[in-house]
Amino acid sequence: MTPWQPRGTYADGVLESLTTRAARLVRADARVVLGIAGSPGSGKTTLAADIVGALGERGIAAAYLPMDGFHLANATLDALGRHDRKGAIDTFDGWGFVGLLERIHTERDHPVYAPGFDRAVDEPIAGALTIAPETQIVVAEGNYLLVDEEPWSRIPSLLAEAWFCAAPEGERMRRLVDRHQRHGRTPAAALAWARDVDGANALLIETTLPRAALVVDTSP
Repeated sequence: MTPWQPRGTYADGVLESLTTRAARLVRADARVVLGIAGSPGSGKTTLAADIVGALGERGIAAAYLPMDGFHLANATLDALGRHDRKGAIDTFDGWGFVGLLERIHTERDHPVYAPGFDRAVDEPIAGALTIAPETQIVVAEGNYLLVDEEPWSRIPSLLAEAWFCAAPEGERMRRLVDRHQRHGRTPAAALAWARDVDGANALLIETTLPRAALVVDTSP
């Protein structure tokens, strides 16, 4: 088996400190959920995956849960006329995500299956992820975990703690343009999407930072 290695680059001791903070949330009598929010390109996916891996190195059963699995299907977005701004708050099944978080807390005697997201086909994949019965902590990440409107406003009460990934706008844009190009967009189309769609969403998401218990600097 290949030894676990973090996906991100961190200053000395940062990942260890964050992992220790996450480990302190674990309880013997309940499953807990750590939420990681942030704007597109802020590094929340990388951080969430690294926290799960680092917890596993400590013998803590952790699982990763991306909100991206609750993207509406492209056919649904086409029917609603929202495909050209996929990633906006109303292009997700927020109620479904809240319902899954509730199930994660209450259903601990059998696996709970969750949707993932395949960037190669740009679609959610049903049942792609498994929250095993022995899972002690779920690290959930997504853009809108701290938005103060229904149904998203129900999420904080389901989290043991919420963190917010923060990076300068220019760095987030650089990451997003690179991501969109890797997934098939032309340089011009990648820049336009990062600026006009991701950037518009970030205007809302960045206002939710004060609701986080911890702000994690994910700049280079």
